[in-house]
Amino acid sequence: MQSSSNLFPVALISAERRGDLSEDVYRLKPGNSPDGTVELAVTRLGMADEPSVRGVPVILLHGSFSNRRFWYSPKGLGLGAYLARAGFDVWIPEMRGHGLSQRNQNYRKNRVADYARYDLPAIAAFVREQSGQVPHWIGHSLGGITLAAALGGQYLGEPAVASAAFFGTQVSRTYWPLKIPPVEWSGRFILKRFAQISGSRLKRGPEDEPIGLALEGMRWYGLFGRFGDAEKDWWAGLAEVQVPVLGVSATSDHQDPDWACRKLFDQIGSEHKQFICLGREQGFSDNFGHVEMLVSKAAQAEVWPLVQRWLTDPQAPLLAGKPDLATAV
Repeated sequence: MQSSSNLFPVALISAERRGDLSEDVYRLKPGNSPDGTVELAVTRLGMADEPSVRGVPVILLHGSFSNRRFWYSPKGLGLGAYLARAGFDVWIPEMRGHGLSQRNQNYRKNRVADYARYDLPAIAAFVREQSGQVPHWIGHSLGGITLAAALGGQYLGEPAVASAAFFGTQVSRTYWPLKIPPVEWSGRFILKRFAQISGSRLKRGPEDEPIGLALEGMRWYGLFGRFGDAEKDWWAGLAEVQVPVLGVSATSDHQDPDWACRKLFDQIGSEHKQFICLGREQGFSDNFGHVEMLVSKAAQAEVWPLVQRWLTDPQAPLLAGKPDLATAV
């Protein structure tokens, strides 16, 4: 089968009409990481009746225990579908072993470091090739962490990123037991016996996560841990990021609290950045939660239009005339 890309082998594995939307699913085989079996599924959404009309590209990165359905339901609902109907060229990758992406040979060892260093640059290159434009990026939870790692590690830069939005994203929450070396060592010893963590068993989501992510997180939060890998300090690298940035937290997000999301936002060096907390005290109709900030009727009414406004002009104040709602730098 002829490749859909001149960069690396890409196959169009599905091309369907979903109501008023077109849904094309590509399978990418970048071959750029030590594990040559890595394949990534990327879904492209557009308007079915206007297949040749493509707007500004937007890449949506799902969080842990999740897949493309966080952004786009089988019934055609979600932020991804909303943005496609608003005229954007929407791309939804699924990380290794999630959704339509097959589990790679070294699945259990997958880490954010691999996603950030190998997978996101390959996705960026493919989207730029197909769209002819520099994409905007939106990450939720672990998707945002991966995006932050790619930016801080300088695996992605201005040629590949028009703007970056982080929803419920932080790496500063303290897990005090992990600061005690014997506890961390014991935890590592136990976790290494498993290949993955079950999202359904823990009632966290439909997907599993490789144990490599948990081990990597334990290192970040350990006594002398840092947000980075053996080669690069991603946290320090965030200070060099200059693309427009949007940070969003939620008042009732207990997994990634507001103060921790703000800390990551403050570390980013961009001159053009804005921060919003979604809560009643800030003027919103509800105290949003970790998932509800993007997947709820309230999010559809209040958050999705803000995202559209941000993507239209990342340097314009999102909540002009309401300084109590947004912090602009």
